[in-house]
Amino acid sequence: MEYEFRRNTLTGTLVAQFTMDHEIMGLWFVDELGEDKVLIEQIASTIAALQQGRLTEQRFVGKGISLELDEEQARVFANVLEMDDDTALDESMSLYDGESQAFCGLEDFETALKSWQAFIEESR
Repeated sequence: MEYEFRRNTLTGTLVAQFTMDHEIMGLWFVDELGEDKVLIEQIASTIAALQQGRLTEQRFVGKGISLELDEEQARVFANVLEMDDDTALDESMSLYDGESQAFCGLEDFETALKSWQAFIEESR
């Protein structure tokens, strides 16, 4: 998983670009996490608790995109994926959600989170 963080020099807005199949992570970092230092620390503490076996899973529900962490991986997903939809689909059909959710290892996510935190501090 590769990514790049930068700030738009004209507007001052944050930009997080992730490789294909992880695009939603970039949206989550910008739209849900942003420059919220308290939330960054809360997620970092949760990751530490998961790695130490004090927690087995944790979910951070955002306005439009949520983060789910367990002992092995991180899942970032659009909240609409969790909605109950009673619409029955033919067995040969399925909904495409490739751009609506992404998974990565917990350590990889922790590295991205630390990089984001450093980026926020440096770009102020």
